[in-house]
Amino acid sequence: MPGPVRMFVLSLLSFAPWSCGADAPQVQLGSTLVTGRATPALQTEFFGGIPYAEPPVGNLRLARPVPKFSLAPASTFDATDFGASCIQTASPFVPAGLPMSEDCLTLNVFRPAGLAADAAVPVLAWIFGGSFFTGTTVTFNASELVFRSITRGTPIIYVSLNYRLGPLGFPQGSEAASRGVLNLGLRDQTLALEWVQHNIAAFGGDPTKVTVFGQSAGAISVGLLYLNDNFASLARAAIFQSSQPGTTVLFDANRSAPQWLVFANFACGTTNLTIDDTFSCLLSASADDIPAGEEAGVTAMVGEFPFFPVLDGPAGIVSTLPSVRLSGGAGNNVPFMSGSVLDDGTLFVAASVGTNSSDQIVAQINASFTPSPGGAPALANAIGTLLELYPDDPALGCPFGTGNNTFGFSSEYKRAAALLGDLLIQAPRRSWSQTASQQGTTVYSYLFTDPQPENPDFLGVMHTSELAYFYGGISAANGADTLALSEMMQDYWISFAVSLDPNDGNGSDRPSWEEYSVAQRVIQLNSTSTMMIADDFRQQQMSFISDNALLFSQ
Repeated sequence: MPGPVRMFVLSLLSFAPWSCGADAPQVQLGSTLVTGRATPALQTEFFGGIPYAEPPVGNLRLARPVPKFSLAPASTFDATDFGASCIQTASPFVPAGLPMSEDCLTLNVFRPAGLAADAAVPVLAWIFGGSFFTGTTVTFNASELVFRSITRGTPIIYVSLNYRLGPLGFPQGSEAASRGVLNLGLRDQTLALEWVQHNIAAFGGDPTKVTVFGQSAGAISVGLLYLNDNFASLARAAIFQSSQPGTTVLFDANRSAPQWLVFANFACGTTNLTIDDTFSCLLSASADDIPAGEEAGVTAMVGEFPFFPVLDGPAGIVSTLPSVRLSGGAGNNVPFMSGSVLDDGTLFVAASVGTNSSDQIVAQINASFTPSPGGAPALANAIGTLLELYPDDPALGCPFGTGNNTFGFSSEYKRAAALLGDLLIQAPRRSWSQTASQQGTTVYSYLFTDPQPENPDFLGVMHTSELAYFYGGISAANGADTLALSEMMQDYWISFAVSLDPNDGNGSDRPSWEEYSVAQRVIQLNSTSTMMIADDFRQQQMSFISDNALLFSQ
């Protein structure tokens, strides 16, 4: 990943410093007194590293999470710091040196200082992204966001949660399927949201007013949970940032079984395992060998990550393709906000896709979407149509609005970035917004287009660009207009969490954000031109993608 991503992550760790000299805040959670930390300058309190599940170690490795909604028999609990991050391979998204452990199923609470237990304020619950193989709650300090909610007169609580990643969170193969342990990371997330329902009132939160939100893989997670009938019992609203349920290509558990076997053999230090007998060894393997085994599995699947959510059957948590579920009605009509950034595709192409020729693009798309429910010939024809709809014309490529500039790359780079950004993010966002609104669900949609002068030009307004604006990583040094946009975005998000409408009139003076309905308009979030615009860009291209969602396993 490029340097700016790492710089952004590190900034999140430091922009809201703790104060150790303030009186330590405390919360009575059942029979346990929980002690946190205060940030007096921002009038906020933090309670971190609170377990919501039993440690997934020993016999609980590669098992469904076991609830831990009480801290008893402990009479006290130290919640003054984040818990360990879940075991993962090295990544620019996670600063080096952070403590990591299998014992990582914890969550964190940021709240206004001195909030009474009966305050019953709305809750924003965050699921981080990272392609399901990397990420941590540590890199998202919500003190600035909660402070904004205080100053605008609509206080909220923010919750962030860790979940298992890579092969420990997303096992593959027939053995995992027969054991009923597919999609463990999604089950971790669900259990954390159940913990919120049981315990957030003790911190002053209202369990009936929870909004779950996430970005990238976090948004995919929220979307996959959203499509389950029980989602309405966990949250009353959702926000999807730069991903939808259809962003991840869903296959059954056998598709990545070869990579799972490579991982298992490497982690166990052998070459003799078979695909139907890996767990007996993995349950006793050293945790230190898990990341290296994961790297081996990833290497065996060039250009992709094999440890992703999978279809897990009628009784599972991902029972069918999102497009199939949506075509029959989402089932819960939970209001949501959904959006993307202008150039979501550039980061993925820069990281993984060979872009020197159209043949490389074809090979990558074919590998990513095979096997297709529609069959290989139909997929090949669809890929051919995509190349016609996304011609090798730099002026039409991504980053958009950059003319014939190819930034020193082949022109195929911009072509691939435009195609993949629409295929994976923009088209699913539009399709889901249209379908849900037509079914009577309240929907608000956005397009973030604010220029990013600190990032390399070839990335444009890249995937993750909006996060600094939302989390308060923007200051006066970025310019008055940019700071104003940051405050507007915080207000839109907070307003939606509080009232299910981004236009509550509190905080900044900002344009009205229209509901995505018959007019099918999105709000453009830009420091010089925040306004409603028609959601009709690249209409022919995205209509083709949406009409063939089943073919693309979306």
